[in-house]
Amino acid sequence: MARNVLVDSRDTRFVLFEMLGAEGLAAYEKYACLDRDAFEATLDLAELIAVERVYPANALADKNGARYDAATKQVSVPESFHDAMKYFNESGFTGLAADPEWGGMGMPEAISRAVMEYFFGASISFTMYVSLSVGAANLVKNFAPENMKKLYLEKMVSGRWGGTMCLTEPDAGSDVGALKTKAVRMADGSYRITGQKIFISSGENDLYENIVHPVLARIEGDPVGTKGISIFLVPKFFANEDGSIGARNDVACSGIEHKMGIKGSATCTLSFGDNGACTGYLMGGERQGMKIMFQMMNEARLDVALQGLAVSSAAYMHAVGYARTRVQGADPLRKGGVSAPIVCHPDVRRMLLWMKSHVEAMRALTLLTAYSSDVAHAETGERAREARALLDFLIPVCKAGNTDLAWLVTAEAIQVYGGYGYCTDYPVEQLARDSKILSIYEGTNGIQSLDLTMRKLLMDPGMYNYSVFRKRVAETIARAKDTEGGRYAGSVEKALERLDAAIGVLAGYRDAGNMAAVLAAATPMLQAVRMLSHAWMHLWSLSLCAPRLRELSGGLEGEKLAAFAADNAEAAYYYGKVLSARFFLETELHKYFGLMDAVTSGESAVAESFADIFTGAPE
Repeated sequence: MARNVLVDSRDTRFVLFEMLGAEGLAAYEKYACLDRDAFEATLDLAELIAVERVYPANALADKNGARYDAATKQVSVPESFHDAMKYFNESGFTGLAADPEWGGMGMPEAISRAVMEYFFGASISFTMYVSLSVGAANLVKNFAPENMKKLYLEKMVSGRWGGTMCLTEPDAGSDVGALKTKAVRMADGSYRITGQKIFISSGENDLYENIVHPVLARIEGDPVGTKGISIFLVPKFFANEDGSIGARNDVACSGIEHKMGIKGSATCTLSFGDNGACTGYLMGGERQGMKIMFQMMNEARLDVALQGLAVSSAAYMHAVGYARTRVQGADPLRKGGVSAPIVCHPDVRRMLLWMKSHVEAMRALTLLTAYSSDVAHAETGERAREARALLDFLIPVCKAGNTDLAWLVTAEAIQVYGGYGYCTDYPVEQLARDSKILSIYEGTNGIQSLDLTMRKLLMDPGMYNYSVFRKRVAETIARAKDTEGGRYAGSVEKALERLDAAIGVLAGYRDAGNMAAVLAAATPMLQAVRMLSHAWMHLWSLSLCAPRLRELSGGLEGEKLAAFAADNAEAAYYYGKVLSARFFLETELHKYFGLMDAVTSGESAVAESFADIFTGAPE
């Protein structure tokens, strides 16, 4: 296999099996036919295909991009993606977590998300086609009429037919309730759809024989706003009764966007019903569109969190490889003036440790979130309720946290490369361009901060979601006090107490009617919760890795421990984890308390500002 410059596979396994104990999911009836060997084999195959088939296609796709033919209204994806998709589908990865009843493998979400990190790291553009198809298939499975499931679902799970998510319109972006797409009931129970959707990823492409569009629209006569929205299954081609491709529906692509990054992903404008003949089928009940779409949105937001992790991981891995081989200047810590790789320079090692500590925390928190989904679906009673609460609480933290960091981590990787990193001859430049969209789509990070601060905290009755999160962090603190992590447990405990106090301050603003202060504090609040969550992951990791390192080395310390780790791959891994955790807890966690000061300061500059103070810009 070619060199893996995408994901630290050892760290993936540490999180899955040493932190989360994911092999224990096989004890649930839902996963009874699976075991750790099956999980390991799946991860190995994903790594192979991502490294050897998808990653080489990525640079070509960035150069050539998706192309639109105005005469035919068709979109051609980069040719390199066709070969990659062939291997992807032959391996069954589109249906990795899908129900075996419909041809899927039935893998847990934790394993599925770990697999997808490889593919997102190899190419966000390529894997977006897949992830949207998976999300659309889940909607069809859960909400489409039975006859639609039989016609469409198995082909979507196999990867032959794709899917999208059609929400955004020219006048309805974050304000989804302002949409104008209309649905009119027909005598046969179907609906006539008319309207336009923009920024639709994978909306038209030649990777799939057919494309299934879940479309938000308002049934004629229903109320304005989000309460009046329904959701419809709108296929590009109808399916015949035998499952074969039928007639073309009245759906057309009127153009694609020309973007800064993810150029291999076709970002389309779709017109529904230009000829008055677009047919859609209601999914779920009337006016249930937002409730249903939020299922796909939550899945998509976790996908985007995974994209942020994956692009950060790839940038970090590339930077490490470059720093090890780029010889420049003498080692400043050795006498003799002999030229040395730049990894010998303390400032470069600082940059690498900064990236490593953030990537590892992102991976742990994202896979914990996915694992919580597995427990929520497999368990019953209070355990299921707690798992669901933790999942709901962490989704905005992962989505916004990972994607904010992706832009910073890719920028730091460019810095490690120096001037070469700014050039298109090296991969980190593309990773940075591809990463910027992540904080924007599937709900901007500002929307995520409002979701966390308002829905998951201040508007949650009894703050149950937060109470579950807090309990889990406190349990880790208690365990860490009896290990080498004990010296850091107090800092994390103080951070948790400070969060309690900050929530109380925001609740006071709310109760006093000072919503401007609450809303202005939402983004720093989310950033602070992300930092605390990452500190939690590192404290958890340290409490496992430090004892394991001591066991492997026989209690060696200092230079003797470093020398031992240099000749022992397992010891090197655990030593790196210990240093990564220490770096974060000693140098990054301090910034959390500054963010908390910003949240609770009561500073009113934002509330007092208005449009006319932003001078200098043209009208």
